[in-house]
Amino acid sequence: MNSDNFSVRWTGKLVAPDSGKYALGVAGNGGVRVFVDDQLFVEDFANRRTRTLTKEMQFEAGRSYDVRIEYYENANHYAAAKLVWAPPSAGKKLREEALSKARDADAVVLVLGISPSVEGEEMDVKSPGFRGGDRTDIALPREQDELLKEVHALGKPVVVVLLGGSALAVNWANEHVPAILDAWYPGEEGGTAIADVIFGDYNPGGRLPVTFYKSVDQLPPFTDYRMQGRTYRYFKGDPLFPFGFGLSYTKFKYEKLKLGANRLKAGEELKITAEVQNTGNLAGDEVVQLYVSDVAASVPVPVRSLAGIKRVFLKPGEMQNVSFTLSPAQMSLIDDNGKRVVEPGEFLISVGGKEPGFAGHADAKTTGVVTARFFVTGKVTAIE
Repeated sequence: MNSDNFSVRWTGKLVAPDSGKYALGVAGNGGVRVFVDDQLFVEDFANRRTRTLTKEMQFEAGRSYDVRIEYYENANHYAAAKLVWAPPSAGKKLREEALSKARDADAVVLVLGISPSVEGEEMDVKSPGFRGGDRTDIALPREQDELLKEVHALGKPVVVVLLGGSALAVNWANEHVPAILDAWYPGEEGGTAIADVIFGDYNPGGRLPVTFYKSVDQLPPFTDYRMQGRTYRYFKGDPLFPFGFGLSYTKFKYEKLKLGANRLKAGEELKITAEVQNTGNLAGDEVVQLYVSDVAASVPVPVRSLAGIKRVFLKPGEMQNVSFTLSPAQMSLIDDNGKRVVEPGEFLISVGGKEPGFAGHADAKTTGVVTARFFVTGKVTAIE
């Protein structure tokens, strides 16, 4: 059979264990039709993307139903098709099962978040907070938020593990749950990695690559394509978790920030060094981040920009000097004529294990930031 542009027909029988209204359909890509007792049940022969297509049907317990699925592949060598179903009140049964297990447990690891079945492009997702594959809300799905609150009310220690490919506004969890681990989409060995972190066999050293906002209310409408108010570079509010955020089982201290010069001519580079020390009781990685801000620019510029990053491993008590070189391009801006130039003026530098300006966030407990200022002198200089 060809690996592309082929068709398949499956036939079989379904027998429902209980009477009730079931959700029945298919998940995958390509074109598909599902027949039940020779009657067309669901159909989408124009589909060229991954999606789940279901419809509700009343099934009678013990009765045999003929099922036929017709599928054709049109997804560029990436065929996917599977029969999916959900029993009556599936969500309620799963919720009760989860609560029952939590009641019997000494501690609870609650895995929440979203998946590729709802997070994507041009998807037919009929759930609150989603529209056509886009997200209209960045909060946890309502059912998960309610489950989290019910599990927390049991009085057991709770660890929340978040899965997903984008930011989630877990405000309630941040206020009530002692530990949140963001695992993104972790892959085959994700369970092993998560267990290593939870049981303390590995000291986490990750940092967020995006800003986690408290809600979509902190963001401008996406009909406005300007960057103002978006990402760590232009966001001036108080996020749930800043870009570069991350906790550790140990603590890191920063001192002795030194600049190669306090004043330099436009077009020259700047050497930067800082001392970082593991002041905790465990060995671990620290992610040293360099940020720069142009505080005297003649045109709108980012609030801050990441200009360097280095990961260092330090034993308890160990100290290390970390150095960066800030290039002229990293001090530059785009002027009103559309040219990249370095302007004379004042700049702010920060070096630490976090984004500057968020001293009240939890990461301040395990890492810090040191800052300094320098001045660019001379004439406006073009950067090639």
